[in-house]
Amino acid sequence: MLEWSAALCSILGVWLMAQRRMVAWPVGLLSVALYALVFAEAKLYSDTLLQLAFAVFLVYGWINWRRHAADEGSVRIVPLSRSKMLRDLAIGLLGGIALGAGMHSFTDASLPWLDAMLTGLSLVAQWWQARRHTATWWLWIVVDVVYVGAYMFKSLHVTAALYVFFLGLAVVGLRAWSAAAANTSAAEPAAHGAR
Repeated sequence: MLEWSAALCSILGVWLMAQRRMVAWPVGLLSVALYALVFAEAKLYSDTLLQLAFAVFLVYGWINWRRHAADEGSVRIVPLSRSKMLRDLAIGLLGGIALGAGMHSFTDASLPWLDAMLTGLSLVAQWWQARRHTATWWLWIVVDVVYVGAYMFKSLHVTAALYVFFLGLAVVGLRAWSAAAANTSAAEPAAHGAR
């Protein structure tokens, strides 16, 4: 029942995020609290820690988005430079290696290296989401594909199915955010020309 509740709450939160709606943030906080419990029971400790980190990013994102909300309540998308993208991915990978080493050496974690790498990359994706970068959805697509296999291996079938659904939502989010970014880019030259 706990896993089902966490999954349903997560679906709602990601769908709301794909729509760039502010209410996604508190729904996300509830879902990460529930999933922290699910993952702790499954001995996926990196994922448990990831949920706690997500909670911090969710609070940050909620505050950041409130500052940048448009009149209709959605949020403008911000481009991500290649150098920042590469820097953030390197940080995520190095963090994953460090976490994996710790989980492998000091815990009875299941899948310590894979779980840690996915945790590092998920943190990057969450950071990009909080910073309003469309690239978040590309990274979520990659991470979600790998998570599906990991959760199937751990017999977390509801969560594996959830991540298949997340793949679809990531595609929806990518399309919606890309369209919003294109609309913002098209509107900016017109606004600057009017001055």
